[in-house]
Amino acid sequence: MFERFTRGARAVVTDAVEQAERTSAPEVGEEHMLLALLDSKGTRSAFAFASLGILDRRDSVEAGLADAGRRGGMTHADTAALAELGIDVAEIVSRVEGTHGEGALRAGRKRKRGWVSHTKFTPAAKQTLEQSLRVAVGRGDKEISDGHILLALTARPGVVADVLADHGGTYGAVERALFGEPR
Repeated sequence: MFERFTRGARAVVTDAVEQAERTSAPEVGEEHMLLALLDSKGTRSAFAFASLGILDRRDSVEAGLADAGRRGGMTHADTAALAELGIDVAEIVSRVEGTHGEGALRAGRKRKRGWVSHTKFTPAAKQTLEQSLRVAVGRGDKEISDGHILLALTARPGVVADVLADHGGTYGAVERALFGEPR
């Protein structure tokens, strides 16, 4: 599949690995791909972020990802479903952090120090890359670009899609910013 990735899409994958390594994350997740896309310059995704005003709110995007991490990676839908059962996730997070320290529910463990030959991708990150192929094929494109990866992040339910949607980055809005009106 990677032979179909453009230079920009390959850079996103490489930069996502670097993002994960920089934070000592045990695996590369969707959030690392989003941060890599936000760091890209002169790409379709950079244009989409700029036109949607997301680049101007990068700190807010990072805060949204951090907040979701504090909730153990729960999505808005997870939190709402638990609220319907009378479970206040914010209260639980507050109590756990009061007892065990800030970030106690953060998903994933830190990477062990030492030599690591290969940084693995989370199942969700792998599925996002597969989804980017489906997005490209569905649009009739022969190559997978950084824009297809961005669209895949918005299409797959999860924390990254929630954070993007909170900042105006829904699938439809991103598709219009990247390619104009949908085909």
